[in-house]
Amino acid sequence: MVTELKIRQDGPLVVSGEDVALIDWNGNAYSVEKRPFALCRCGASQNKPFCDGAHSGAGFVAGEAAPTDKALP
Repeated sequence: MVTELKIRQDGPLVVSGEDVALIDWNGNAYSVEKRPFALCRCGASQNKPFCDGAHSGAGFVAGEAAPTDKALP
């Protein structure tokens, strides 16, 4: 299975794939019990870096979307 990082609209980053390691800035690995897993983007999660759904009540809004013009780099 290919590793995939999916951006959810106004929500977390969802990471799928078996060959993925989540490493902190000190080089320590997080224990990831299940796949896929979601990473917080809103900053409101009580279980950072993982998403706990807090974005729903925090009013998090994000506008990222991939470009649809194939001519873009």
